[in-house]
Amino acid sequence: MSELLARPIYLQRALSFRDTDLVKVVTGLRRCGKSSLLALVRESLQAEGLPDSSFVTLNLEDIGLGINTGNDLYDYCKAHLNPSGRTYIFLDEIQRIEGWHDAVNAMRVAFDCDLYVTGSNAFLLSSELSTYLSGRYVEVRMLPLSFEEYVNFCGVKLNARRTAGVTLSGEIVTCDDLMSRYLTYGGMPAIANLDVTQGMHEAYMAGLYDAVVVRDIFDRERHASKRLISSRETFDRLTRFLADNVGNQCSANSIANALESRGARVSRDTVASYLTALTDAYVFYPCERYDIHGKALLRTLPKYFLADVGIRSYLEGYRPSDVGRVFENAVFHELLYRGWSVHVGKLYGKEVDFVAVRDGRVVYLQVTDELFAEETRKRELDPLRSIRDNHEKAVIVRQGTYERDVDGIRILTPSEFFFGEYM
Repeated sequence: MSELLARPIYLQRALSFRDTDLVKVVTGLRRCGKSSLLALVRESLQAEGLPDSSFVTLNLEDIGLGINTGNDLYDYCKAHLNPSGRTYIFLDEIQRIEGWHDAVNAMRVAFDCDLYVTGSNAFLLSSELSTYLSGRYVEVRMLPLSFEEYVNFCGVKLNARRTAGVTLSGEIVTCDDLMSRYLTYGGMPAIANLDVTQGMHEAYMAGLYDAVVVRDIFDRERHASKRLISSRETFDRLTRFLADNVGNQCSANSIANALESRGARVSRDTVASYLTALTDAYVFYPCERYDIHGKALLRTLPKYFLADVGIRSYLEGYRPSDVGRVFENAVFHELLYRGWSVHVGKLYGKEVDFVAVRDGRVVYLQVTDELFAEETRKRELDPLRSIRDNHEKAVIVRQGTYERDVDGIRILTPSEFFFGEYM
């Protein structure tokens, strides 16, 4: 089954805190693979020879379990503890259980156990986790498939140069074609294969979108002490606006003004609430701006990127437009996947698409569809030329062949970037 194909980066992150009293909390967009990660962790442990009695695995959306409260959960796990050693407890979609945090804290203290839990939505915000679990947790943030994972899920074995590959049925497919499909259909694991059609993708994404909107956002609002989100129509308009404007700087004010110009009456505060809901549910990720000269994070005009570019295709009606901005979204996704801290760079009125930081390494990145025209080259290269420090600078170009270095700026192909050769 495709959902159990290896995702080694996430598996390593989950297992790096194995056998500590930290609760491993896996978060992310619905259907991005969190349940499968728990299965992969269990598989990895079982491969060491641990017996079945070492594991308690519960999908808490299964009402047939009869587990509805924290007390129910605690009692069930207690009754199924390994009598001769440590118990590895996997709790999927834990937010459904009232008082789950009390039960998890109690199990962490009272049992000889290693705890792994998942949650799809804003009921497991980092701020709430800090309160609920008193700092005794580590968060593993999952995304839909990276491009490399997508290629693997599609069953394609690439050649050494990663320009083309062979499918399981023996057909030849180019890396450019794979990238085109990825930018259209995204990387939701359940539909990551070369047989997926637009109709199939649309049906799947409609179900995902409704699940996120109805279950993860509106259900949360129904339980909130002060309801801030009530209009499905306004919510849909805002979501479509953000999807259409991935890679553009936005603010609550600018979005409210844009929506009002299209006939929607919405206040800045309402927009701010809806933005928070969309990021809490892991549909969009904000990318804050960073003043390269002043070395300070700016709180105004962030960019918003989708967790999965396939959502944009679904909301936009599969229009083949703005490929450059969709490609930029894919680059942002890849940087997060590989553990980089990512910001939008600002320098004297010029913009650098991304400032990526990891383990002391800083890379300034521009992202573009092509560099054929001199005007495009100037637009992409000049902001990097303006930066006077010695950190690395690169441009990631989706199509075309170019010199590898321009004034000390590395020109990267998609293969070099998405398969980790450079970053």
